[in-house]
Amino acid sequence: MSPRDRPLTPMRSWWPDGPLAVPATPLDRRRLLHETWLVLGVGLGASAIYSVLTILRRLADSRPLNQQASQLNVSQARQSWLDLTYQLTGIALALVPVLLALHLLHREMRSPATYLGLDRHHVRTDLTWGLGLAALIGIPGLGLYLIARAAGLNTQVVAADLGHHWWSLPVLLLSAVQNAVLEEVVMVGYLYTRWTQAGWRLSHVVLGSALIRGTYHLYQGFGGFVGNIVMGLILGLVYLRTRRVLPLVITHAVLDIVAFVGYALLRDHVSWL
Repeated sequence: MSPRDRPLTPMRSWWPDGPLAVPATPLDRRRLLHETWLVLGVGLGASAIYSVLTILRRLADSRPLNQQASQLNVSQARQSWLDLTYQLTGIALALVPVLLALHLLHREMRSPATYLGLDRHHVRTDLTWGLGLAALIGIPGLGLYLIARAAGLNTQVVAADLGHHWWSLPVLLLSAVQNAVLEEVVMVGYLYTRWTQAGWRLSHVVLGSALIRGTYHLYQGFGGFVGNIVMGLILGLVYLRTRRVLPLVITHAVLDIVAFVGYALLRDHVSWL
């Protein structure tokens, strides 16, 4: 019997309607943890390290945090065609950790996408979850950002600065989807699977993933740090309930689309942005 054909191993869940099951694996705990650190090291874990260094640099600056800016989706070249090439290349390369995670899981299961809930079997339910969570997280999240910035605990987040090109809005949409796929597949689907296989308690899995999520947003300030920890906890609990990553991807994509496109369209008309 190959590893991918072995029965699922039930694990205790926080939810009363069934156990959280993960595939059996021939890898021992040490190898599983080494693998997760390496996957994080080529993507979001490295971003977390740089984010810590960035916030230390910002705190060493004479200006308060709310007088500093965190720029996302910035122009990379003066020539429009070259800037577009930079943007699309960055989006594509950022998805490599996702492909790596799926490749590693494929050694033990026939379809990692189906196991993680990235298929189209429950699209209507996924959309309902995703849009509802986006409203639940997005509105309080905006309030937290404004409060943290007013208190001097967060930078001004410049969510889009690509200039006025025919491709600016499509690139912002692609960037939002890329962020959503990268973070939810790796931070929830992959890590929850591997850390559970390694014997971690679910509370440690959920909290550990949420803490890393908050850390790689720390460059924005402490409001972004706390807000993304809360978001990670909510999305993690929803994953334990639904066992599907697609609703989380939809939630995250909607939040980023509203932030990126909304900022690009409203920055010249709304003073508090």
